[in-house]
Amino acid sequence: MDIPPISIALEELGVPHKIFRHETPVTSFEQAASERGQKPDQVVRSILFRVSEDEFVMALVAGPAQVSWKILRKHLGRSRISMATEDEVLAVTGYRIGTVGPFGLPNQLKVLIDAGVMLEEEVSIGSGMRNTAVILKSADLHHALKNADVVSLVEK
Repeated sequence: MDIPPISIALEELGVPHKIFRHETPVTSFEQAASERGQKPDQVVRSILFRVSEDEFVMALVAGPAQVSWKILRKHLGRSRISMATEDEVLAVTGYRIGTVGPFGLPNQLKVLIDAGVMLEEEVSIGSGMRNTAVILKSADLHHALKNADVVSLVEK
C-alpha cells in the first residue's frame, strides 16, 4: 500500500504517528472518529482560508467546531477573508479537500491551531490520501508545526 504523503513528511521530521486506513469511504467526521476509536473532537480538520490574492492561512479545528470569521479576521488583522476554493486548496496544499493536512505542503504556509485541538491528547489529521488518516499526539502536532500559533478561533 502507498504511504500517505503526510506520513512521509512526519517521518522526515521524526514525529511518531500511526496510519489509519478506513475500510469504507468516509462521509462524516463522526464516522471517521468512530472507526478510528476516537471522539469527534479528536478529528482535526485542516481548513484553508484566502487572506489576499496570493496569501493563504490554514486553520486546524477540532471536530464539528466552526471557525469564527470575526475572531479569525481580528487575529489576522484583516477586514476580509474567504474560504479557499477547491482549486485553490489543491494548488496551495497539493491535497484534495477531505485529505488536507498541515505537513508536506509545497510552500510554507501560516498555520493556526485552534486551542480546542490541544485539549485532546491524541488527534487524527488528513494524510493526503482519501479514506486514510494519520493519528498522533496533539503535543507532537504542535511541536512539529514550530511556527504555528495556538489561538482560540471558535466562539464558545
